Amino acid sequence: MLKLSGEAFAGQDGNPIDGKVAEFVANEIVAARQLGVDIAVVVGGGNIWRGLTGAGAGMDRAQADYMGMLATVMNALALQDTLERLGQPTRVQSAIHMSQVAEPYIRRRATRHLEKGRVVIFAGGTGNPFFTTDTAAALRAVEIEADVMLRGTHSGVEGLYTDDPRKNPEATLIREVTYLDVLNRGLKAMDSTAITLCMDNALPIVMFDLLRQGNVRSILEGNPIGTVVR
Repeated sequence: MLKLSGEAFAGQDGNPIDGKVAEFVANEIVAARQLGVDIAVVVGGGNIWRGLTGAGAGMDRAQADYMGMLATVMNALALQDTLERLGQPTRVQSAIHMSQVAEPYIRRRATRHLEKGRVVIFAGGTGNPFFTTDTAAALRAVEIEADVMLRGTHSGVEGLYTDDPRKNPEATLIREVTYLDVLNRGLKAMDSTAITLCMDNALPIVMFDLLRQGNVRSILEGNPIGTVVR
């Protein structure tokens, strides 16, 4: 399972979806698929809309979260288009039904797509407000019996550090950490619901720099990239 933040798709010129970034991510997925690994993807929508931002401005939180789910569908469709132009068969499944553009999420159908070599992109979060796309990624990963969750960052940070490396040059990379340590120390890996779900199902998480070329494939080849949470 590959978890992509919506912000990773944003361009530096303010465009919410940068075609070059989408192409880079798609090439990373295609390169990893060459190893014969089944890959599913969960995309966020923070480049377009964040539910918490809307709620902070006085909007009803559930309504704001539904808007965020729609934003994830836009990112999923952009990634699908890019992948298929590269020759990689792809399916988008949405937790919010919109049959004109995406299949409904059906677990057995998703696993069958993976068995046939298709990349499955899960959009719409969990379909419920008050849950992040991190939690959606953990839930879908457990449902499809994924072996690992790859949590890509987009800020040039390699993994989890003892402090923010962009502000503190003394900060050091944490190569391996337990789920409980992440929760107890308040490390910014994923939200606590997602971490707990992964812990309860013994699903390891790898935090890594998504925008460094070759990282996805290197992790799947067993190279020590980023931070492992288990």
